[in-house]
Amino acid sequence: CLPGLSLAASPPPLPVVASFSILGDLAQVVGGERVRVTTLVGPDEDAHAFEPRPADAKAIAQAKLLLINGLGFEPWAQKLAKSTGYQGQTVVASDGVKTNMLEAHQIDPHAWQNPVNVMRYVHNIAAGLAKADPAGAPLYQANAAAYVKELQMLDAWASAQFAAIPAAKRKVITSHDAFGYLAAHYQITFLAPQGVSSDAQPSAKQVALLIRQIQREKIRAVFVENMSDPKLLTQLSKDAGVKPGAALYSDALSGLGKPGATYLQMMRHNVTQLAAGMKLN
Repeated sequence: CLPGLSLAASPPPLPVVASFSILGDLAQVVGGERVRVTTLVGPDEDAHAFEPRPADAKAIAQAKLLLINGLGFEPWAQKLAKSTGYQGQTVVASDGVKTNMLEAHQIDPHAWQNPVNVMRYVHNIAAGLAKADPAGAPLYQANAAAYVKELQMLDAWASAQFAAIPAAKRKVITSHDAFGYLAAHYQITFLAPQGVSSDAQPSAKQVALLIRQIQREKIRAVFVENMSDPKLLTQLSKDAGVKPGAALYSDALSGLGKPGATYLQMMRHNVTQLAAGMKLN
């Protein structure tokens, strides 16, 4: 085989930049070997508090496709793209998702916490990749369709796990308000001392009210997230006399070899831990 022929058979992978680890995983699943994904906010990192580095600007400048969550999750991403003179396409993965509102009248950006929404994300990513690389469209569509089936199985399994727990016991304390979509979809009450952004600091009064509620309602399901500072929740659970469960993955995947290395693994881990915690309530 002539060297030129083998090169013609496989085009160089499409350079894709994803704003954070969960989108990076979805892009890799849908794109397969036709894409080279660079993730800006890596595993266990907090997108709310992200400070772009020079290497990130360079990655965006060289990309053909920029994937962002949207819904105000990563306002720095489009600013960064603009500052680098990025000419490629931008795909907002959450386009078309039915959004939840938070108490402060802002949109909750954590839409990926409901697997049904991720089906929409995957569809949007496949469409964006096909537009940037039309020759790969059949592959992107096939990969997306196969992954949607996995998401449907995940959703059915999660529904069954939570349905086995009486509604009155479905209460959980987490460090920041990242699980609204999961809560609404599976009818669980989440209480968080922090607001929707992990930057927000709760007042002493809010913490005191939460401690009282934990004690009054005998809530035992208390969890820290992988990208949060655990101090607040550790103090809270100590004052309320409860022991925190295993870390949950909310805004970031885990590193490789840990329980949340892919979106599917992350959700299975979270659902298993949440169900086990709520059974103790």
